[in-house]
Amino acid sequence: MFTKNRIAIAMVAALCGVSAAAQAETLTDFFKQSKIDGQIRSYYFSRDYGATGPNTFNQNAFSLGGILNVQTAPFLGGFGVGVSFYTANALGANNLSGAPTYPHLDSTLMGPQQSINALGQAYIQYALPKVLLVRAGDQVINTPWVNNSDSRLLPATYQGVFAEVSPYSDWHIYGMRIFRWKSRTSSGYYRDNLYDPATFDGDSMYGGSGTPVITGSSPATNGVLAFGTSGSLMGAKAQVWYYDYYQFAKSVYGDVNYTLKTGTGFDPFVGAQFNRQWQNNSLLDGSNINNSPITATSVNSTAWGAQVGLNYAAFNNVLGNGQLTWSYNEILAHPGAVGGGAIISPYTAGYATDPLYTTSMIRGLVELGPGNGWKVKWTQNLLDKRFLFMAALAQYHTYYNGVSNDAYVDLTYFVPGMFKGLSIRDRVEVANGLDAYNGLQGNGAGFNKGHSFIYNRVMLTYAF
Repeated sequence: MFTKNRIAIAMVAALCGVSAAAQAETLTDFFKQSKIDGQIRSYYFSRDYGATGPNTFNQNAFSLGGILNVQTAPFLGGFGVGVSFYTANALGANNLSGAPTYPHLDSTLMGPQQSINALGQAYIQYALPKVLLVRAGDQVINTPWVNNSDSRLLPATYQGVFAEVSPYSDWHIYGMRIFRWKSRTSSGYYRDNLYDPATFDGDSMYGGSGTPVITGSSPATNGVLAFGTSGSLMGAKAQVWYYDYYQFAKSVYGDVNYTLKTGTGFDPFVGAQFNRQWQNNSLLDGSNINNSPITATSVNSTAWGAQVGLNYAAFNNVLGNGQLTWSYNEILAHPGAVGGGAIISPYTAGYATDPLYTTSMIRGLVELGPGNGWKVKWTQNLLDKRFLFMAALAQYHTYYNGVSNDAYVDLTYFVPGMFKGLSIRDRVEVANGLDAYNGLQGNGAGFNKGHSFIYNRVMLTYAF
């Protein structure tokens, strides 16, 4: 992997030299047109299971690191190169005893390593602004079901080709072929996903779905092929995507939302979403995903959701803009299918970063379903946007994981003045129910029966 990184860096340096000679009048102009940005992050996570025992322990983790992004100025009519360096360091603060389960460690933050250093992005692209983008290499991708899942110290990134065409300003067409990915706790790219064991093929992929669904003897996966389109018209926005998760499932997803601009400062909106999946001969055939007792031979999943809400303008400098939403999702039961009809999501399962309206900070119907759930959420800017406050309550009624609920509070302070770019955020979620996970520990699982699970995340970020 180190050799590959050196080759990528050498290619960037060579291309930068070509671009400087080909387009910029001087080397100084070229560097002025290039972009350098990033973030310094310091995160502390703690998990309190309410009561500890032989198989359940409270967990915590600390990590200091960040992201450095470099993107060259355009050359040769639109070509460019981008590189991102990712680093995370425990500084000896984490309890790494008890391998391979690490019962005292929140391994979702950066895994059981003292440090992670990775070339998170290394790509070449061709771009015509607002018309065309083609990017090849290691890159951040953000689509509904394949995204960067950026709620830990390092985001997930993908190795492949991504393209976007915009025939009109509000219409976009997408295509991508992903061969490998780097999870949030990995230092390199692998042909696996969140249904594989944490150390599959030498990966260090911790913090996924808890208990692996398929065994280490299963073959490596062939990634994803996807196509999509999105657009907006007269207050309505919509997108439709097709995903082929090779060897796992084929999927069609779409959502649409409409906001009524009233001119009064109160703008209501509505939304709807739909997800349909199928696959024969899936690597998940015969697995008991989401605690389902069904041993199935095919993927068959249908899910839908609805949302209503209100955006409102600032009342004064104390109470700024805000939003209220109510959401509902349902995953229909298919008794003969994998997980009884569970959604198959190889790159968000266990991460809780899927696009379903009712997903909470730590879980949602992707991790719990089939079944249904509702969620109420309030978002409020405070004190001239120096604070952002969020609160939510979600409840899930599922076939194989019973009834559970999550209460969530999130407060961010954006430091003004000379420290602009610095933010301090505290996220807390209290979960009840989900007795099926009682006694599990390590890899982020471990809800203790009869007690609340409290997850607290303190996050300091400086963006430059």
